[in-house]
Amino acid sequence: MARRRREEEHDNHERWLVSYADFITLLFAFFVVMYALSSVNEGKYRILSDSMVSAFRNVPVNSAGQLPLVMPTPVPVPVEKPSLASRTQEPVRQKQREKMRNVAKDILAVMAPLVEQGKVRVLETSRGVTIEINDSILFSPGQALLQPQLAKAMQSVAEVLVAADFPITIEGHTDDVPISNPQFPSNWELSAVRATTVLRLFAAAGIAPRRLTAIGYADTRPVEPNVLADGRARNRRVSILIDSEIPETGTEVNLQGQAVEPGDAPPAALPAR
Repeated sequence: MARRRREEEHDNHERWLVSYADFITLLFAFFVVMYALSSVNEGKYRILSDSMVSAFRNVPVNSAGQLPLVMPTPVPVPVEKPSLASRTQEPVRQKQREKMRNVAKDILAVMAPLVEQGKVRVLETSRGVTIEINDSILFSPGQALLQPQLAKAMQSVAEVLVAADFPITIEGHTDDVPISNPQFPSNWELSAVRATTVLRLFAAAGIAPRRLTAIGYADTRPVEPNVLADGRARNRRVSILIDSEIPETGTEVNLQGQAVEPGDAPPAALPAR
């Protein structure tokens, strides 16, 4: 008996019509719904929308077809209020800034010839006024004795500062060229003595010593790279900082790391071991 030849199966190349027909049907339904929604009033649309939301989210709807209104809980945003001390000190700071600007104008008038030559710079910063003086006009190389021709100009600056009550910090700066002699073993001593020399002149002019501070920074705070001669000359300077900041009252901290308010009893002493 002859075996029946198995019929060959042919691939159906028209399967895409099924998906295409489904897509067209959904697209037709979408446009029908859009058309229907465009012809209803707002109230019916709201009811339909609420019903759909309730069905999908399982949220109860009241008898009027409205969803319960749930307002989000507002998160309180902390508002930083200025402290009483800062509010009290603000008028004082404003008055001090005005006085500081007047001091800067007076110093510019006194040092005008040197400012025009580029030997002196007067800078106004957040801390106050800084006078940067090139040490080449103040001192001889490797020396800390004030040049006689500059003594009069520095005396005029001191007379301007006598009338004010701002703290004054005098800073000595050098370049990175080392120095070593019996008087100045390093740039630290040279910068400190130069700052002290200017401090002594100010004190002799009548500025209260409690307002004066001298610091030697050597070559640790350059304003220009110590590569070229111009940069090294710029770094050799004396800076006079006239501080306009109001001194802050410190808060005492006990052994437990807690702030101690004025009038609090002192903490108990630790037991001896």
